[in-house]
Amino acid sequence: MSAENSMAPGTEASAAEASTASTGSEVKKAPRILYTRPKALTDTVSSYCPGCTHGIIQRLVAEVLDGLGIEGNTIGVCPVGCSVTAYDFYGCDMAQAAHGRAPAVATGIKRARPDSVVFTYQGDGDLASIGMAETIHAAARGEHITSIFVNNAIYGMTGGQMAPTSLPGQVTQTSPYGRDVAVAGYPLRICELLSGLEGVALAERVTVDNPKNVRAAKRAIRRGFEYQLEGLGYSIIEVISTCPTNWGMTPQQALGWLQDNMLPYYPLGVYKDVKAAAAEAALASAATSTLGAAASLAASDAAATPSPNEEG
Repeated sequence: MSAENSMAPGTEASAAEASTASTGSEVKKAPRILYTRPKALTDTVSSYCPGCTHGIIQRLVAEVLDGLGIEGNTIGVCPVGCSVTAYDFYGCDMAQAAHGRAPAVATGIKRARPDSVVFTYQGDGDLASIGMAETIHAAARGEHITSIFVNNAIYGMTGGQMAPTSLPGQVTQTSPYGRDVAVAGYPLRICELLSGLEGVALAERVTVDNPKNVRAAKRAIRRGFEYQLEGLGYSIIEVISTCPTNWGMTPQQALGWLQDNMLPYYPLGVYKDVKAAAAEAALASAATSTLGAAASLAASDAAATPSPNEEG
């Protein structure tokens, strides 16, 4: 047996450590943190069903609160539905609202404490059905609040009933043969509906079905809070979500169903952005002014240039 192989277990490591220590060349590197819980989230264990995207969305909101440094000055409002437990998960102040009344409660809080950042966290059965009047009027008034709207096309907490956003033909507990648009009407497209109101500063639809879209969703949520801080008006971020439990699917199947059925009916994108529109208008005005100045200069040069007859 060679001398190398005859060393006792651990002898090599001990020798190396001793050598390093004796030369004083040991360098301890701090661990690189790749993932940590946002400070704006509590350490409460999630109560959401496996595969539900509420957890992702709530984390993104918390990351934005941390990033903007506003968690200590933020008040969230959660109504009835799967969002009802949001007050367990956020470290900021939270208020509980009756079903559908989150925008009204948020309006009162914002007007009483205008320096606070106020947001609502609502599902589609809450915002688009029971609370539709409150939503439209808060948006029309241009209330300086931010609404995070989770659209999973179904009532979640109450057992899977048809929601205003349930798709044509979608099977739910109250539409066992599929949503019949001749009887129940067509699904509501909230961003398209609210984007026509002058009080709306931002209306954007996102989803969180893959890493790229998660990053885009976070940017949209951040814009929604920034526009409130700038006093631009009402902001709504609609997040197309899944409900594996009430859809009767696995988490993987639910994501596939979202991509194949929900996204075609609810296209992602920005439906209104007052800052972007203002910037585009400014660019168009500048371009028009530049073209006008160029045309005027060309006309002036032409008038100053003698014609061939004049030269003769």
